[in-house]
Amino acid sequence: MTASTPTKTIQIDNYIKGEYVKGKSGKTFETINPATGKVLGNVALGTADDINTAVAAAKEAFEKGPWPRMSMQERGQVVKRIGDLILERKDELARAETLDTGKPISESSNGDVPRAALNFHFFAQFATSYTEECFVPAASEMHVAVREPLGVCGLITPWNLPLYLATWKIAPCLVMGNTCVLKPAEWTPYTAYLFAEIAQQAGLPEGVFNVVNGFGADGAGEALTEHPDVRSISFTGETSTGKAIMANSAGTLKKLSFELGGKGANIIFDDANLDEAIDTSVRAAYRNQGQICLAGSRLFVHKDVFRKVVDRLVDKVKAIKVGNPLDPKTEMGALISEEHMQKVLSYIEIGKKEGKLLTGGDRLNHLGDGYFIAPTVFEGLSPESRLLKEEIFGPVLPVVPFDSEEEAVALANSTPYGLSSSLWSENVNRCHRVSQQIRAGMVWVNCWFARDLRTPFGGQKSSGIGREGGRYSLEFFSEAKTISYKYSK
Repeated sequence: MTASTPTKTIQIDNYIKGEYVKGKSGKTFETINPATGKVLGNVALGTADDINTAVAAAKEAFEKGPWPRMSMQERGQVVKRIGDLILERKDELARAETLDTGKPISESSNGDVPRAALNFHFFAQFATSYTEECFVPAASEMHVAVREPLGVCGLITPWNLPLYLATWKIAPCLVMGNTCVLKPAEWTPYTAYLFAEIAQQAGLPEGVFNVVNGFGADGAGEALTEHPDVRSISFTGETSTGKAIMANSAGTLKKLSFELGGKGANIIFDDANLDEAIDTSVRAAYRNQGQICLAGSRLFVHKDVFRKVVDRLVDKVKAIKVGNPLDPKTEMGALISEEHMQKVLSYIEIGKKEGKLLTGGDRLNHLGDGYFIAPTVFEGLSPESRLLKEEIFGPVLPVVPFDSEEEAVALANSTPYGLSSSLWSENVNRCHRVSQQIRAGMVWVNCWFARDLRTPFGGQKSSGIGREGGRYSLEFFSEAKTISYKYSK
């Protein structure tokens, strides 16, 4: 059986020790196409037994297999080949991602899949240029700091950018010589299933990469985080889940890296380039239906340009084309699930009671049984409103006026989250002052979502622990060791 075999209702199995396998329990669960509300496929339900088998395969591959013993250059060639194969199968992967997530095919084709390939191409090259440190305090003494692979790593990935964020972890994990078990989000298992075949085609030895599908609490995810042979957990997802993983992992003292929730502040000052600021603010709020942890989900606008900005922004939001995600002209697709859609609608109801609805605010029933919500804008909300404090993770944007730099900074810092923020101003001094006062792991100045894969990626406060990207990823997926030499003169 191959992962790419087209079927009307797909069967998604686990992948362990180089083979697709059913779950040991024999049970399955359904994955739903968010654009139709219909069953897309049946997924093998992984349990603790499946995690035990996958971890054992990964441990054997690490202790006895060739992967950790290959040179960085040799591993890099395989990792690069994975990126090449992702691009060769771009159309297939993009369609699978859109069917599974409800996002527009334009985003899957032009964003998610190419970025997934780039993750492998980048780390394949970057790892070979990573240098060790050498200290020579005296003529007869030398100390060398080296980095060794950890062993078996647990990777737990989210549903909003399934392929892209999985590869963001898999690539550095593999290139450093580790083996791993991936637990994809239960709502979006399709591209992880296809990726396993790509890893095999690229020449990855059996047992190095494994996939177990299933649920988090009391399921495959919890079993992975508790397993004594798993040396690290890299997790992207909700803050409350991160806390649970931390508790589960405490007994085995695992290395942890968490990229958690966000409530990004987008600040527009009165001297900003309003054309660029408004266009980018719309993209930052509604890309991927607002289901991005880096979304500009709160918009703060200086009072002198507030009305002008809001009126123009609302016109652009009304013009967003919401529809069939497989239509190349669609700009906004469906939310991930009915459960999540109802959560977002509950926040919209709060906004209708507390503020003024400027556009949107409803489920788009004319699009069928899919989980579509009109892009929504509110004004008039109190800074203490839940819509400005909590992560909605949907196409809902509250806009709030401010009077001074100090007020803008206070508003930006007024949530438990601290992942990312954007600010817009032509005053360089102001940009420098404000960006240093915002408590977030990333601040974009006159832009949004600009990325260099070498830079640290992660958040402060409830938005995460640790950093990913460049050397930060390589160091997380390895252990530092000092080897000291003393020799005769």
